[in-house]
Amino acid sequence: PMCRLVILAAVLSATLPAAAQARPASYRMSCAAVQAMVGRQGAVVMDTSRTTFDRYVATLRFCMPGQALKPQWVPARDTPQCFAGYTCIDPDRGFFRWGF
Repeated sequence: PMCRLVILAAVLSATLPAAAQARPASYRMSCAAVQAMVGRQGAVVMDTSRTTFDRYVATLRFCMPGQALKPQWVPARDTPQCFAGYTCIDPDRGFFRWGF
């Protein structure tokens, strides 16, 4: 019984680093790759610097009901301002509601 517990702990610890993978970093990718990733996955949490990140979506269907879209540009490897898609915003916080 104790041997099984030790083996199980060893197997679990070997798989944990794979589960803790880093987020994609826009500044390490080309602008086309950033746009393709958001378009393909629909919603992506992406680093935009070593200390900042956000969630970017392709369409309103990836937001919560009642939210709106705000266009977002991020730094990419080949351009300082790459249109990444949108972030979901709460329209009653003073943002203009985009009708997408």
